[in-house]
Amino acid sequence: MKRLILLLPLAVFLGVAVFLYRGLFMDPSELPSALIGKPFPAFSLPALDDPERTLSEADLKGRPALVNVWATWCPSCRHEHPVLNQLAERGVLIHGVNYKDERGAAQKWLRELHDPYQLNIEDAKGTLGLDLGVYGAPETFFIDAQGIIRHKFVGTIDERIWREQLAPIYQSLVDEATP
Repeated sequence: MKRLILLLPLAVFLGVAVFLYRGLFMDPSELPSALIGKPFPAFSLPALDDPERTLSEADLKGRPALVNVWATWCPSCRHEHPVLNQLAERGVLIHGVNYKDERGAAQKWLRELHDPYQLNIEDAKGTLGLDLGVYGAPETFFIDAQGIIRHKFVGTIDERIWREQLAPIYQSLVDEATP
């Protein structure tokens, strides 16, 4: 019995060490999401460009799209923004969720840096971000034509990440939607 008690701390230590060692090789941009395979969360929030217009999850359906969570206070979002503009120019459908931001600052940002978003949801209180399980900005969700979340990417999208990782995911959603 004493041997078992002496070996228990060693077993616990080894278990924790294996768990932590495994974490060293995980990709932080591939944070798991319980929403993969589920419909985009229900919401009713104003459009950033027209606060009188209310947007909902139904507005996101019809075509595969990226839903990009962004904010003016986010330095990584500023770095990512030119890439999103290029993607939009190439025909990639992108919707925005302006997360915990001020409307005036966000509208100024889009006027000065161009607007890649087909729709832009104003999430001033962060309620939609909370429902999406957002850790921070930027985060991008890939939805299919039915509004089902198919992939989540955490971090800044640059040309290499788009080309090597994300473009194939988006293209597969487009191919699925094409009759």
